[in-house]
Amino acid sequence: MKRLSLALPLCLTLGACAVGPDYAGPSLSLPAKWGNAPASKRPLASKALDEWWKRLGDKTLNGIVEEAVAGNLDVASAKARIREARATRRQAVGALFPSLDGTGSATRSRTSAATSSTGGNATSSLYQAGFDASWELDLFGANYRGVEAATYGTDAADEDLRATLLTLVGDVTSNYVEARGYQARIALARRTATSQRETEGLTRTKFQAGSASAVDVAKAAAQVSSTEAAIPSLEAAYAQSLHQLGILTGQAPTALSGRLARGGPIPAARSTPPAGLPADVLRNRPDVRKAERQLAQYTAKIGQAEAALYPSVSLTGNITTSALKTGDLAKNSSIGWSFGPTLSVPIFNGGELRAAVEVAQAQRDQYDSAFKLSVLTAMQDVENALVSLAQERLRSGKLSSAAASYRDASRLSRTLYQSGSSSFLDVLDAERSLYSAEDTLLQSRVAVSTDFIALNKALGGSWTKPVEVSSPAVVDVNTGPHPRTGY
Repeated sequence: MKRLSLALPLCLTLGACAVGPDYAGPSLSLPAKWGNAPASKRPLASKALDEWWKRLGDKTLNGIVEEAVAGNLDVASAKARIREARATRRQAVGALFPSLDGTGSATRSRTSAATSSTGGNATSSLYQAGFDASWELDLFGANYRGVEAATYGTDAADEDLRATLLTLVGDVTSNYVEARGYQARIALARRTATSQRETEGLTRTKFQAGSASAVDVAKAAAQVSSTEAAIPSLEAAYAQSLHQLGILTGQAPTALSGRLARGGPIPAARSTPPAGLPADVLRNRPDVRKAERQLAQYTAKIGQAEAALYPSVSLTGNITTSALKTGDLAKNSSIGWSFGPTLSVPIFNGGELRAAVEVAQAQRDQYDSAFKLSVLTAMQDVENALVSLAQERLRSGKLSSAAASYRDASRLSRTLYQSGSSSFLDVLDAERSLYSAEDTLLQSRVAVSTDFIALNKALGGSWTKPVEVSSPAVVDVNTGPHPRTGY
């Protein structure tokens, strides 16, 4: 009551005030540099990450990304959430202004002869019209805090769309790279099986000439079958990546099968995006920005709940006119009006209002923790992607050298086997090792591109072109008054 006795005269004098905490961005202690990247003194400019997927040098991929942004259903949902947030803010803004309602009525009445003063039946009409107005003064900022929270909520919805686009572009690119990787591995398995079948034919010829055994022929045939057995699994994995790409673009699972059927190289980027500073994730990661806006939103909600503890003052008024004929409403009519303030003071509510404040404070604390966790997670994503990309590139280089050596060994062993200077086991082992090395190398190349994608996502690289959000996905028709159908 002491606080109320001080605050009420002040707010009445100033016209309005606000209760509850004013939002201030949280202070965080972040490292000065990344642990797995060269030290940098310059912040990472967001433009350095613009259209990062184009650095993979694949025009087909670029076109699929464009289609996904236009047709993805998660993006459509994010757009709808933006429209919802903007409409919610307009609702909150409306509470700051007066409201005016118009009223009108027409009454036809009949009085019987027993009660009529004239001794006969009497019929009369009464017409009324008027206006009712009200305006909450919002002395303690309940509506103001509501607008503030709704504004922060709109910002969070905008960041949610950007985060959805970041995830979408990364998923599309990853699935495309995986699809090309499976195609390359399928082609390798078929080439290897063809080469191994040639070895089988050579072994049969030598067997017929008496210089090879039936065991060698059986082993050669088994190796061909073993290599060919890998193809169905790879085809199934390729189909799954292809189907996921179709869904990501908002189309049927097999919508892109014709476009990818011709095959293509595994997309690869030679460069590594600059990592910048750890503090850059606060500016470049949309999921971090979304978490910060949600923290601001729920900080404002504390003030909204706090204002309910204070009195509310509203100005209300009405004016009415009554007449026996509609034409007399504006001239030969009785006119009445009323105007005055209404004061509502919370006296006893069983602690409900104070509990509502504590609920809002607890929710704010949850979003404070969520924001800090989003920053730590973003930093972890960058550190993981940096080390994974660097190490996988080293691994890929070693695998490339190993595959080249196994290729030479396979060629030499076959030549020596044809001349009778080497055993069939040497050929069998060399061909098996070559296939394994080349297949592992293809998987490593896919991993390098996948790590490149993960690093760009972790740094906040996303879609930067404007996205139309104002148009609803579903256009309603015949929304005016019309006959009801059904229940």
